[in-house]
Amino acid sequence: MKKHKHHYIHNILVWTGRATMVIVLLFIAITSVVVLNYLRDLPQPEDFAESQFNQPTKIYDQTGQVLLYKVVGEENRTVVPLDKISLYLQQAVISAEDGQFYQHHGLNFRGLSRAILTDLKLRNSSQGGSTITQQLIRSYFLNNQKTVKRKTEEIILSLELERKYDKDQILEWYLNQVPFGSNFYGAETASQGYFNKPASDLSLIEATTLAALIQAPSRLSPYGQHIDELTARRIYVLQRMAQLGYISQAQLTEAREEEPTFDNLSHALKAPHFTLHVVQELETTYGLSFLQRSGLKVYTTLNWSLQEKAEATIEDGIEKNSIYKIYNGSLVAINPKTGEILSLVGSKDYFATNSYPIGCSVAKNECLFNPQFDIAHLSERHPGSSLKPFVYATAFDKGIFPSHIVIDEQTNFGNWGGKDYVPGNYDGLFRGVVTLRQALAQSLNIPSVKVFMYLAGIKDSIQVLESAGISSSLPAVPSLVLGGGGVTLLELTGAYGVFATGGYKVEPFDILKIEDNQGRIIFQARSQEEKRQVISQSTAQTITDILSSEKDRAPMFGYNSNLYIPGYQVAVKTGTNDDFRDSWAIGYTPEIIVGVWLGNNNQTPMAKVPSVTTAGWTWNQFMQQALPIIL
Repeated sequence: MKKHKHHYIHNILVWTGRATMVIVLLFIAITSVVVLNYLRDLPQPEDFAESQFNQPTKIYDQTGQVLLYKVVGEENRTVVPLDKISLYLQQAVISAEDGQFYQHHGLNFRGLSRAILTDLKLRNSSQGGSTITQQLIRSYFLNNQKTVKRKTEEIILSLELERKYDKDQILEWYLNQVPFGSNFYGAETASQGYFNKPASDLSLIEATTLAALIQAPSRLSPYGQHIDELTARRIYVLQRMAQLGYISQAQLTEAREEEPTFDNLSHALKAPHFTLHVVQELETTYGLSFLQRSGLKVYTTLNWSLQEKAEATIEDGIEKNSIYKIYNGSLVAINPKTGEILSLVGSKDYFATNSYPIGCSVAKNECLFNPQFDIAHLSERHPGSSLKPFVYATAFDKGIFPSHIVIDEQTNFGNWGGKDYVPGNYDGLFRGVVTLRQALAQSLNIPSVKVFMYLAGIKDSIQVLESAGISSSLPAVPSLVLGGGGVTLLELTGAYGVFATGGYKVEPFDILKIEDNQGRIIFQARSQEEKRQVISQSTAQTITDILSSEKDRAPMFGYNSNLYIPGYQVAVKTGTNDDFRDSWAIGYTPEIIVGVWLGNNNQTPMAKVPSVTTAGWTWNQFMQQALPIIL
């Protein structure tokens, strides 16, 4: 029995061993076939010296006749040898992107494993883990697709590149290939563009800044709105250089306190805040690497004629209103029927050489004017009385009539936030018995708070505001109706579309269509026929009648004020918050909505002048030029 048992076990072991060997041989054979199949169609590393530059992605206005921006220009790259690139930059890039560059053979298995584990834990693809060699292969030969085939190709090519070329050659190729944002590709072009000096002369602070940009060139642009993120990334690069022994602790401490000085942009960029926001959307969808080589044609919603007038109007408006201690402004124009953003000015002068006052620190929020910061998209400011129409609309939809009577008198609305809320009117006067029509047209504060709290309701009013497109913070407090929350100019201007369209919400957008390099349409903006109704058509018309009535607003603003456009019926509402930090004017017809904000970047108060005088004047000047073009 024992003999038979041992013989049986022996046979099982032999069979198992043979089966395992067969499986291993099959696996090796299949893997070899797959690898050989991949290798057959893969480009060769030698192609680096033979390839030509790819076509840039081009961004146009709505006509396709005005070029706003090229994501990459064909000649915007100067190839230089590694010894002409600052050692600081070489070390900074290695520290930021691939600390084991000189130790691995193309793949960093520890970093790759950590990235995979983190991605599995977070259930997304947020982690990196690619070596400089992999990044070079991916950006030059491949794309951003996250597939097994694409990753396999990347690994094979990376290993092959490392086998055939030394590390310095690979680093040289990488530093001449990598994008640094603002149409600057390669270290030499970026150094000349940002700092007006050759790459060989870069200082430590300049080198770490360029290395920081590689992570997200458009988002971290020093000419954009995320300068704080760029600073944080630059400090991280400095810390990594110290950890790897490239710089001393003393150098780290000194460099942390420095701020780089950037040269003014010298390349073509039109409608900068609008266009750079479009670039950011494209990068999110397609990836920067694809945009660099794809030759896409992007047709935006921008009306170039209106944009030129908007930029000039904001500049003139700030010059006129500087006597009121106003140093910056923003303007948005939207087609309410379609949602197309027709013009957008994020600040009075994107290309200004300096912030104001000279020498102010953006990081410390000292600047009254910061040219690159995009007020329209990014800055939540107190809207003043410009939210009132939505509150009255909520009441009207509940069956309250414009002829409804309220009393304009000193009123204590109870304890909110630890103190009694007792608002007043702008002029300090009380008018006694008034109708809701009069209260809204003359922007009376006390009746508006009463409507908000007792007739419309705080909860329902906020729901209408949110449905209209206000996604910023809206505190459920009585002061919200007088500007107690925070909104961006773009979302507030878009929200007024519910009045211009007869009660329907149409989402603002900025890209009409995208064509590939063969002229085939790969994206087309959808027609917004299925519109979401926010308020009734009759209520929208009532708000429009009130906001366009010279007779009803004259007791407060007078006749022929900046709210009046000769020859046109235009509805308009201004807003000024209590401490005079923000000045607004939002007005519309069925064809166009125009929103204007004036103020200071650091929220320093302006002079105590009503918005009808400041933002109202600027809005009026633009509207008079825009209406003949649109109609």
